[in-house]
Amino acid sequence: MLDRELVEEVLRAARVRGGDFAEVFVEERSSVSIRLDDGKIEELTNGLDRGAGVRVARGTSFGYAFSNRLDRDALLDTAAAAAASIPDDGPGAVVDLRAATPGVVHRASRPADAVPAADKVAWLREVDDAARAFAPEVRQVVASYGDSRQRVLVATSDGRWVEELRPRIRMFVQVVAERDGIIQTGVHGPAALAGAEYVDANPPASIALVAARRAVTMLDSIPAPAGETAVVMAPGTGGVLFHEAVGHPLEADIVDKEASVYRGRVGERLASPLVSGVDDATEPNAWGSFSFDDEGTPSQRTVLFEDGVLVGLLSDRLRAAKMGVASSGNGRRQSYAHPPIPRMTNTSILNGTSTAADVLASTARGIYVTALAGGQTNPASGDFVFGVSEGFLIEDGVVTRPVRGANLIGRAIEVMSAIDAVADDYDMWHGVCGKDGQGVPVGSGSPTLRIARMTVGGTGA
Repeated sequence: MLDRELVEEVLRAARVRGGDFAEVFVEERSSVSIRLDDGKIEELTNGLDRGAGVRVARGTSFGYAFSNRLDRDALLDTAAAAAASIPDDGPGAVVDLRAATPGVVHRASRPADAVPAADKVAWLREVDDAARAFAPEVRQVVASYGDSRQRVLVATSDGRWVEELRPRIRMFVQVVAERDGIIQTGVHGPAALAGAEYVDANPPASIALVAARRAVTMLDSIPAPAGETAVVMAPGTGGVLFHEAVGHPLEADIVDKEASVYRGRVGERLASPLVSGVDDATEPNAWGSFSFDDEGTPSQRTVLFEDGVLVGLLSDRLRAAKMGVASSGNGRRQSYAHPPIPRMTNTSILNGTSTAADVLASTARGIYVTALAGGQTNPASGDFVFGVSEGFLIEDGVVTRPVRGANLIGRAIEVMSAIDAVADDYDMWHGVCGKDGQGVPVGSGSPTLRIARMTVGGTGA
C-alpha cells in the first residue's frame, strides 16, 4: 500500500522525540450500501476512503494524529503532530521492518465487489417478497445490504510489518407486523468476514423469514410477568449477555482504570463450573475475526473462563506492556482516524453436554429468551439491564405463550454463577460494538443455557 522506505521515514519522524515505540496504520476501504424500504430503493452508495494514523507511545500515554492523504508531506506532518505530545529525550531507533506471516488467513471465495449492484438489489427484493409472503399481517419491510473491502498496513518501530485484506458482508432485515391496532417488529442481521459466498449459503429469503416470524409471533404476546424466575437463553442470546456484562469488564483499559468488577480476580471461580468462555479472532470467516489486530499482533483465541474460573483478560499492546504480559491481540480501531483500544472480537460461552430439549423440559417455569434488544452495563459493578425483543413463557417444561416488555436485570458474577445447564447447540449473533466513540464488528456466541434464578422486569402478573 505504501513504499517501505517511506514508511520507515515516517516512523523515524514519529520517534524524533523518543518514546517507547511508533506505529503507522494505513487503511483503504471500499464499501457498498443499499437500503430497500417498502419495495423502493431509498439508498445506494459506493464509498472509498483511505488514510493513515500515526501513534507515538510512552508507557500507556501516547500521541495520535491522522491524515486522509497518503503523500510523503502529509504523512511526515502527521508523524510530527503525533510526536509533539511526547517529551523530548532524543530520537528513538527504528529497526528493519520484517513482514509477519499470519497464523490464520480469512479469504472471500467470491469477492462481493465483483458482484453487480443489480444482483445485490435483487437480493433485497427477494427479502422483501419473502417477508411479505410470510403472513398478511406484515405491513412494512426495510432491508439493507452492505459489503466492504478493507486493506490495512501496520508498521511499527520495533520491526513489525503486517498487511491484510478484510472482506465483510452483512444483510439486515426489519419487519413490522400489525393486527387489530397492535404493532410488533422483528429484526435479523447475519454477517460474516467473507464475500458473496455467504449470501449463497444463507439465501436472502431465509433471512427475511426469521425477521417476519419474530414480528408476527409477537402479535400474540402477553405482558411479561415480573419477578425472579428461571431464564433460558436461546443459542446466541447468552453470548450477547456474556459480551456485554462480562466481556467489557475484562478489557484491559477498563481493568487498568480500576473500573472493572473483575480487577485483581484472575484465578477465582466467578462463574458456574459449567461456564467456559473465550474471545476468538481466529474463528474462520466470523464477523469479528481478522488475521492481525490493528496493532499488527496475530489473531488469537484467548480463554477468559475455564470451568467457571477467570483465567484471562483482553489486552492491547500498551496495557499488556504495563501488566508485563504479551498482548492478547485485541487492539482494535474503527478506522485510521481512531487510535487502537482493547476490544472484543468473537466472544462466546462454549458448548456444554446437555441438549436444548432437556434444558427446556427440566424447567418447570421461566422465560425463554430468543432475541435481545438494547441494554446497559456498568463494568465497575457488573450490573446490567437488557431488553427482550422476543421471549416466551415456559410452563411445566413447555414453551408456550410469547411475552413482551420483559427486561433481564442482574449482576454479572451472580448471573454467571447461577447458570445450571449448558446445551450443545452453539450459535453466534453479529453486531457492531460501540466503545469510546468507536464501532467495530463483533460476534457473540453461546449454546442454549439456563440461569436458575434471575430478576425479570415486566408489567404482567
